[in-house]
Amino acid sequence: MSEVRSTAQWQELDAKHHLHPFTDFKDLAEKGSRIIVKAEGVYIYDSEGNQILDGMAGLWCCNLGYDRKEIVDAVQQQLTELPFYNNFFQCSHPPSIELSRLITEIAPEHMNNVFYTNSGSEANDTVIRMIHRFWDLQEQPQRKTIIARKNGYHGSTIAAGSLGGMNGMHKQYATLPGIEHIDQPYWFGEGGDMDPAEFGVQVARQLEAKIDELGADKVAAFIAEPIQGAGGVIVPPETYWPEISRICKEKGILLVCDEVICGFGRTGEWFGSSYYGAEPDLMPFAKGVTNGYQPLGGVLVSDRVADVLKSKGGEFTHGFTYSGHPAACAAAIATIKSLREGKHIERVREETGPYLQKRWAELAEHPLVGETRGVGFLAALELVKNKETRERFDDDCTAGAICRDACTESGLVMRAVGDMMVVAPPLTMTKEQIDELVEKAKKALDITLSKLT
Repeated sequence: MSEVRSTAQWQELDAKHHLHPFTDFKDLAEKGSRIIVKAEGVYIYDSEGNQILDGMAGLWCCNLGYDRKEIVDAVQQQLTELPFYNNFFQCSHPPSIELSRLITEIAPEHMNNVFYTNSGSEANDTVIRMIHRFWDLQEQPQRKTIIARKNGYHGSTIAAGSLGGMNGMHKQYATLPGIEHIDQPYWFGEGGDMDPAEFGVQVARQLEAKIDELGADKVAAFIAEPIQGAGGVIVPPETYWPEISRICKEKGILLVCDEVICGFGRTGEWFGSSYYGAEPDLMPFAKGVTNGYQPLGGVLVSDRVADVLKSKGGEFTHGFTYSGHPAACAAAIATIKSLREGKHIERVREETGPYLQKRWAELAEHPLVGETRGVGFLAALELVKNKETRERFDDDCTAGAICRDACTESGLVMRAVGDMMVVAPPLTMTKEQIDELVEKAKKALDITLSKLT
């Protein structure tokens, strides 16, 4: 579909006209962007002909890899039948209805309703609106405060970004009122010498303390990712989620599990909350639901919440032009069917996930690595100057930036989150490709070490 141009020509046009997300525009203009022109399986290809192993599944989303003809065919067929119609004005269409049925089949038993958006950010904006509406209909309008976690990520709109706990984002806009943050369950960085199990309970109980401080009758909900993705694949201690679930139930507040990254198989279960045995009231989702082939997000809504929204009456004044877009829903239906029929999630749970974690753990032997961690097809490692004291090289995340570039040099996409390196490869990755990922990561670590020392 695009013109045939040289890499330099693409870079020149890109710098002249294209403002990229989460980017230092001046820095990118000086360096020149990497132009990706093709993708197959678990590999992407740049305009210079380099094959690169995609350790991030696009952006946590291409769980089935890149060459899924069944998804392309489903979208194409839908575009010839009904390319668009909205779900406003008491209208619906077969793709959105069929997807709603299908997605509630794979969801926890108590979640039987879906509200559609276009992204994870919009899904979390919807969560805020739905929480407020729920408590208003319960004649408890004073329940407006939502508690979230420091270093959590829930999207980049002002509402979703306010829920997130990333200070770098908050410095660039005025955050919404009525959102409080507690510590994250980050044992390596914040647990010190404490036993991980004890640390998990201690951090979870910050939620209880914050609710008591604010007043339980003022608190509406707690939101968290089962495993923090963009925050550095922060895997909570096993004691964390049971304690969080207890507190939410005893205090009577809603529990929101943000499944935008963990959903659709990444932990070896359909949803990350199921992996931890949590029972959320709301579950925002996006990314892997369409394998990245179409923009689609949504919120899975529990019977507890949906029954109130449906029975009390009155308009829920919220929605988007493309909520439940027919082509996006067709892509999601094909994706879920492929995940089911190919038994990809079972394979991650029983075979390739344990293999990835076993091979990934070997990287802990490298002189630069202070810790490796992960679940299923999510993994991270910590870059440190001193393995014993966990000392970093500096406060500017220099090591992570060097390692990210070294990964690209080694033919691997591995994301830097500060001085943490994270991967979330396609669920279709074979054991041989996992070996390739680990060997390329080792090579990148060696290059990083040589540059730092």
